[in-house]
Amino acid sequence: MEDSLIMALRTTLGDDLVRTGDLIPARNWADASGLEPTAPTALVLPRSSVEVAAALTLCKAHGRPVVPQGGMTGLAGGAHPLDGEIAISLERMVGIKEVNLLGGTITALAGTSLQMVQEAAEDAGFLLGIDFGSRGSCTVGGAVATNAGGNQVLRYGMTRANVRGLEAVLADGRIVSTPGKMLKNNTGYDWTQLFIGSEGTLGIITEVTFALHPLPQSIDSALVKVGDTAAALALLGALGKRLPAGLLVFEAMWKEFYDIATDTMGLIAPIAADDGVFLLIEAPNTGDDGLLEALSACLETGLILDAVIARSNADRASFWKLRESVYEHGRHFPPIIGFDISIPLERMEAAVDTLRRNIGKNFPGAPWVVFGHLADCNLHVNVMAEQTGPQTRKAVADTIYGVVAEFGGSVSAEHGIGRLKAPYLGLTRSPPELALMRDIKRTLDPYNILNPGRIFAADGP
Repeated sequence: MEDSLIMALRTTLGDDLVRTGDLIPARNWADASGLEPTAPTALVLPRSSVEVAAALTLCKAHGRPVVPQGGMTGLAGGAHPLDGEIAISLERMVGIKEVNLLGGTITALAGTSLQMVQEAAEDAGFLLGIDFGSRGSCTVGGAVATNAGGNQVLRYGMTRANVRGLEAVLADGRIVSTPGKMLKNNTGYDWTQLFIGSEGTLGIITEVTFALHPLPQSIDSALVKVGDTAAALALLGALGKRLPAGLLVFEAMWKEFYDIATDTMGLIAPIAADDGVFLLIEAPNTGDDGLLEALSACLETGLILDAVIARSNADRASFWKLRESVYEHGRHFPPIIGFDISIPLERMEAAVDTLRRNIGKNFPGAPWVVFGHLADCNLHVNVMAEQTGPQTRKAVADTIYGVVAEFGGSVSAEHGIGRLKAPYLGLTRSPPELALMRDIKRTLDPYNILNPGRIFAADGP
């Protein structure tokens, strides 16, 4: 027999919005973190914030924990169900509510894919300053809840820098909203910023208003090879001085990554795949030879070893195919144990050298790669060890996060904390900071029903 909460959910929302047992699709059993799939006790599929509020009100009254779900692309276990949880998926809350041409904003329901919002912005002659590889399947609510980063952080900042307004539902069912139509609204606490990056632990985001940016008329793109990490950072500084319009992209692929893309996967190598660091660099075309001229000057000084400039959209797409080849690694290697870390730029060279040394020593023979959005301090590290059980995952995590701690970095640059990184949060946040976070959690969710066990390692808030 169904328990009283599920009966109440069915009575309030209707049978078509509440699923149990075999009617819960497999996609709602697991996110992309690699954790063992777990069926939620029930799946709720609201179509509006009012229905989200009704579901949360009932869950609070019955003291039942809730896991919010979106595109299920998260890598930290934030949307992965735990036993006994009610999954509230926003997959039916899809659509663009408004494009404000004069104010330069776009408003979308939280279950809308990032790509759909990007395309709507472009159709209106604007650019959304958020982009990452899962654009077609991730949702904007999830992007905001994790404060996702991606390829354009250097130019437009993290997701939080692009959010103008939010609607969210609190643990007790209250709906709070700020429309975000005005660039300036300096009236007390900015609660929206508190919800960005909270991973569903303070409330469920149901609607987002983003600020939009002018759409570049064209983009200059180049694939560049430099000798090492120090040279890559030196080039970043040199280009920053030479390009007043700024860079859009500065993506780094170290030798191990580039070798897999060109040798194992057979992608075209525009530049010889020998030792070095390979950089995908993009800048807005300002009508002159800005990026080309800047790269030529750096080539003459010896800072750049080789470079290829995109002469067509096909050339540019081939550069991005190299960078995004990581999404196909699963076809060629054992399951991936992935990490998303930040390291201060001034310590980046030593940190990469230490990663190379420690991974090689602790996991001899295991393929591994380091790559990422170097200019904003973000590295991605993937280790493809033959054994991927809990002990191996912990050993790899201890190795990577040991380097993070040694060099004063962050255990999460852009993917959130979820369940997987919660035990390591203390490496990045001080005890007073953690205590403040827990105080905020207790204030907004005193019964600890919203995504318990995420961000904080302990069960309680």
